[in-house]
Amino acid sequence: MNQTVQEYSLAELMICAAAEAFRHDGEILATGIGLLPRLAASLAMKTINPDMMMTDSESYMLSDPNPVSGRTSHEGQAQESWMGFSRIFDNVWSGKRHAMVGPSQIDRYGQTNISALGGSYQQPKVQMLGARGFPGNSISHANSFFVPAHSKRVFVQDECDVVCSIGYNPERLPKGYSLDDIDIRMVITDLCVMDWNGPNHMLQLLSLHPGVTVEQVLENTGFEIYVPTDVPVTAAPTQQQLQTIAQLDPLNWRSKQLKDNPPGDRR
Repeated sequence: MNQTVQEYSLAELMICAAAEAFRHDGEILATGIGLLPRLAASLAMKTINPDMMMTDSESYMLSDPNPVSGRTSHEGQAQESWMGFSRIFDNVWSGKRHAMVGPSQIDRYGQTNISALGGSYQQPKVQMLGARGFPGNSISHANSFFVPAHSKRVFVQDECDVVCSIGYNPERLPKGYSLDDIDIRMVITDLCVMDWNGPNHMLQLLSLHPGVTVEQVLENTGFEIYVPTDVPVTAAPTQQQLQTIAQLDPLNWRSKQLKDNPPGDRR
């Protein structure tokens, strides 16, 4: 039975919503960290922003994204140029990149944590990746956040346990920076879509996924967010989008990314 527009998974809804983050970027290097963000960037490249470029996760620039296959294959890909580490860093520092990342913690300022949880920095309760590229990336180019499970464990009440990236916190701005230099774009979760364009750079609600209420979002967020008077429902994937996603993920790995692979419309 062919899938109709009414039959879509939450993962597919989130992919389509996340693709919108790249719509107006023009010619930039898009990086989606994780399977669903990668599919979102690939979908955007195939549909709404053909000027985007991606890498093959090794060293080649692609004008046609690799399908998810579990391995990198250069065969059949439209390769534009070689892009080794030196060129990657030149690109990152020039600002011509938009990364979609999945932080473990996000606070009211948009600061994020992927390093450690609880305790002290010297003796955390949970040791994670370390700050890695977050400090330099967040001061150099645009970033969006992808959160598979919206909860107060992610959207924390206080500052992140370890602040790994810059946010709209005037107390932590590097010398010579202003709040206008910070570029945090969209936040896509399993409940809603948000951005940081509320009053005084508050996190604000842009749309609710079908079947989700404002109360659910507020109950699962550890700090105040701005809720406009009218909040629309997140747009359902189109048939074209679903077909493109299926081509990009022929093994349907997207169905294994969210617990129990819930439907996109939970009404």
